[in-house]
Amino acid sequence: MLNVTQTTTALLQGLHETDNTIAWEVLDSRYRPIVIGLARRLGLSAQDADDVAQETMLRVLDEYRQGRYDRERGRMRSWLLTIARTKIADVHRKRGIRKEARGESAMITCPDDAELEDLWLSERRRVILREALADLQSHSKTADKTIIAFEKLVFHRQSVTDVADALEMSENDVYLAKSRTTKRLKKTVEHLESLYDEDRP
Repeated sequence: MLNVTQTTTALLQGLHETDNTIAWEVLDSRYRPIVIGLARRLGLSAQDADDVAQETMLRVLDEYRQGRYDRERGRMRSWLLTIARTKIADVHRKRGIRKEARGESAMITCPDDAELEDLWLSERRRVILREALADLQSHSKTADKTIIAFEKLVFHRQSVTDVADALEMSENDVYLAKSRTTKRLKKTVEHLESLYDEDRP
């Protein structure tokens, strides 16, 4: 679970303390899944995406402690995106070299900055929704079937008809499950979003 009391600013301040493992663990748990999701959407395998996320987060820690990130000059996500994009490009470049060696096409289409930003925000939204949903399951009496219906619709992008068939629900009940869950999640989602990289010192 994310530490919902810690803004990104507070966590970054904690990183200056080399023995503050909690600040690093929370920051890592907050951003690593976004980097993994971004890497997967840019064509990396699950293993390569995990490796990229590991390398990205370690570089973030190292560069931050060296004073190479100035929060006044840009958002946290822009810094993370720059590092992650470099790591992802490295994987694609190595893959391209191997393809060329086999006589295969190694052409890669790289998203522009605006597209990358959109992908990042989309993955961040998914991470926050998952965290909020886990919190809802832990602290409410929402029926398991309602949660599962929401997950299938939102995270697995299944159709209402398929969800209704799989869970033996009417299509109307599936719509209601999504609507009610979305409403219950709203406040938690808003709070989690406020803890990410939009806050300023």
